[in-house]
Amino acid sequence: MILLGDLLYHGPRNDLPDGYEPKKVIDLLNGLNTAVYCVRGNCEAEVDQMVLNFPVMADYALFPYGDRMIFVTHGHVFNTNHLPPLRKGDILLHGHTHIPAWEEHEEYWYLNPGSVSIPKNGTPRGYMLFEEGNVVWKTLEGEEYHRISLYE
Repeated sequence: MILLGDLLYHGPRNDLPDGYEPKKVIDLLNGLNTAVYCVRGNCEAEVDQMVLNFPVMADYALFPYGDRMIFVTHGHVFNTNHLPPLRKGDILLHGHTHIPAWEEHEEYWYLNPGSVSIPKNGTPRGYMLFEEGNVVWKTLEGEEYHRISLYE
């Protein structure tokens, strides 16, 4: 599981949803700590790292995906307006906007899973999966609402 930051707090510009319980999120995520990779969001703080059992303070991570590299970041520093170093065909994966995205640019793909807790622009609470060359967006209920192939 790859988490794109802002795990426990979502900043002063966002209203927190009913039932939002960061302490329960801590328990849930710490139970998964051997399967979690995370990058720092603009709302992560040292106190978050003190309560989580896996690293959350890296600005970015790199993951090989076939013949591509996935550059994983939150999106508040590196984004489509301030690109990290990418090779042709690489993937820029970030959150931050809380809006799902799948954009093929001339040199790279930009992907955004949206948000499981505070989606914006009327998008569903959801997540994204990488499945054998495909990228799939699903609602929290598991309903698929978009799919792309990275190799067409």
